[in-house]
Amino acid sequence: MYLAPMERSKDIGHMRTSYNKGVLAPEDVGNNPWKFFQLWFEEAQQDPHIKEANAMSICTLGTNGFPQSRIVLLKEFSPRGFIFYTNYESKKGKSIAQHAQVSLSFFWPSLERQVHIDGVASRLDENTSTRYFQSRPKGSQLGAWASNQSQVLQNRSILTDRLKALEDQYKNKEVLPKPDFWGGYRVVAQRFEFWQGRPNRLHDRVELLLLEDTWKAQRLSP
Repeated sequence: MYLAPMERSKDIGHMRTSYNKGVLAPEDVGNNPWKFFQLWFEEAQQDPHIKEANAMSICTLGTNGFPQSRIVLLKEFSPRGFIFYTNYESKKGKSIAQHAQVSLSFFWPSLERQVHIDGVASRLDENTSTRYFQSRPKGSQLGAWASNQSQVLQNRSILTDRLKALEDQYKNKEVLPKPDFWGGYRVVAQRFEFWQGRPNRLHDRVELLLLEDTWKAQRLSP
């Protein structure tokens, strides 16, 4: 079979933006990364150019040995950890079951900021997961039941037929039982990095490490 030559992509080597909206120093962050994260998170929420301030990348070590990254939504955070929900049988769920160390990343381009967190993930208790699941819109509850997340799907109609059957089954109920294969994770942070864009790629990076129950801040080279 003849394959036409690929059209040459446009030159992207010279795409760049100069960052100049802010500065960051270790003394700005202090020894409380949670308080500083909350400050940045609230500013991201208030920024009209950021649609989902709680969108974060979670990177796991896949069962195939490759790092795997995807975007999920942060649903709660406190000094106890970062919480998100997913299908336990998904690729991320299976990865976490084998290797609980994960990395989280937030990128807020309009603020020229990033936050990176390394931590250990563990499942939430069933009662907490059930309360959250049943607080979701009914369509989201049905979707969680309908999708065998990360499994091979031969065609879209299988999924839509499964959803239709569930809609008929629960047409008189607004709250569904939580699937056993679905629930939450809490990521307990062991490292933070706050990143503020600066001109000429000389960005400000402040790392906080948890050492004997105390957070220590230090500047990293850009």
